[in-house]
Amino acid sequence: QVHVVESGGGLVPTGGSLRLSCAASGRTFSRSAMGWFRQGPGKEREFVAAISWGGGLTYYADSVRSRFTISRDNAKNTVVLQMNSLTLEDTAVYYCAAGYSNSALNSPTAYDYWGQGTQVTVSS
Repeated sequence: QVHVVESGGGLVPTGGSLRLSCAASGRTFSRSAMGWFRQGPGKEREFVAAISWGGGLTYYADSVRSRFTISRDNAKNTVVLQMNSLTLEDTAVYYCAAGYSNSALNSPTAYDYWGQGTQVTVSS
């Protein structure tokens, strides 16, 4: 079992950057794929980025590709989402998730454990 907690959200102006962290506990973290999802006001939860258990494979939603970077440190049980060039459309609650699937990492169904979320607000 994996327990995940997000941090790093906040208020940032358009064009700014934020670094979200996900701290995970559990012996199986290093074997878990990790993903970030977000849910904006009045919107459904959507995929943002994912990383394979070994860190060798990363996946991004088209809307964030080239602006966001996902990485992990299995020695520290952490996953980081570096977000640059933020826009108003990036305003959302961001969720970290852990799962044991090796495929379809852009789908919420690939994940078994979810954090409570951290709010990111981009202001004009």
